[in-house]
Amino acid sequence: MKKIKLLTLFFAIITLFACKQTSGEQKNTEKTTYMKKSTITKTPFGTLADGQAVEQYALTNAAGMQIDIITLGGIITKWTAPDKNGVYEDITLGCDNLAGYIKGTPFFGALVGRYGNRIAKGKFTLDGKTYSMAINNAPNTLHGGTKGFDKMVWAATPIEGEEPALKLTYLSKDMEEGYPGNLSVEVIYTLQKDNALRIDYKATTDKATVLNLTNHAYFNLAGQDKGSILDHELMLNANRFLPVDKGLIPTGELKSVTNTPFDFTTATAIGKRINDTLDTQIKFGGGYDHCWVFTDSSNQLKSVGMLSEPTSGRVMEVLTTEPAIQFYTGNFLHGEVDGKGGKTYQKRTGLCLETQHYPDSPNQSKFPTTTLKPNETYKTTSVYRFSVKK
Repeated sequence: MKKIKLLTLFFAIITLFACKQTSGEQKNTEKTTYMKKSTITKTPFGTLADGQAVEQYALTNAAGMQIDIITLGGIITKWTAPDKNGVYEDITLGCDNLAGYIKGTPFFGALVGRYGNRIAKGKFTLDGKTYSMAINNAPNTLHGGTKGFDKMVWAATPIEGEEPALKLTYLSKDMEEGYPGNLSVEVIYTLQKDNALRIDYKATTDKATVLNLTNHAYFNLAGQDKGSILDHELMLNANRFLPVDKGLIPTGELKSVTNTPFDFTTATAIGKRINDTLDTQIKFGGGYDHCWVFTDSSNQLKSVGMLSEPTSGRVMEVLTTEPAIQFYTGNFLHGEVDGKGGKTYQKRTGLCLETQHYPDSPNQSKFPTTTLKPNETYKTTSVYRFSVKK
């Protein structure tokens, strides 16, 4: 009888142990099932009139941030970020479909080039030869001309991993939009695990040319459909800016921001001084549409600014290897573009922080050079990192 009881107890212990092990395995399985992973998904985004297909790639990291990019212009069509309550919302202006981008936008989310920003009168001289580009922002050329990089279809290569990435490449042929040299361009968007988007730019040429690449995302950290950006607070590590003429071309002066509406060396509400009618530069820009020069002008990756929105608590830090940034407050948005969800974006409902070299550098010898020569490699990096302030 004792033997039977002992055997019964033994089998009961074995059974209990097995049940616990199975339960543990189920729990582990459940954890694995619900654990978020970084992903890249590809979907069709429409077809251009010439038959070229446009694809959209959605990059998602394990934290839940999602960035959608289309092969037309490398345009960022969606960018979600969490607020202080952990709610993810789209914080970049754009369109719902390809038709909206084809109809025309003020460069929403696009890669711009060959030359981001303005070149005076659409002309520059390089190695004794004068080159002319289209005048698409009279009397100047803007963001590469009539058909810049924002209107080209780029070849895409997804790169899977813990930090999903998308490599875009494009060959800009000699004299495209008036620019010399066959220019081979590579841009890699990497969605990092710390809720940052890293953008690496790289290019080579077979003939001396000028180059100034950037991304033209419009941000509204309250949400892309949440109205004005005037309550956003901005800090820039920049003690000088470039005054401009009526055509928004730099005069050549590097002016101190001290005692001007352009002083963002400490966090300041964007709307605080944007309507200072006594300031000539505010009048010329219709608000802010100027280039700030960083106190640290090295080509090392450094933190250059911080943007925050008080209601949502969203914070965006900007890092770059570039020497300057164009801060633009959507002064020319007038509700004529069909935005997402039928939204029409009005004046100052989005802002741009375009890391770059100075505008009109090819015509201003005192500015840092933007000339790229054969056997040289153009390389720059910019990072937009999100966090929250509760």
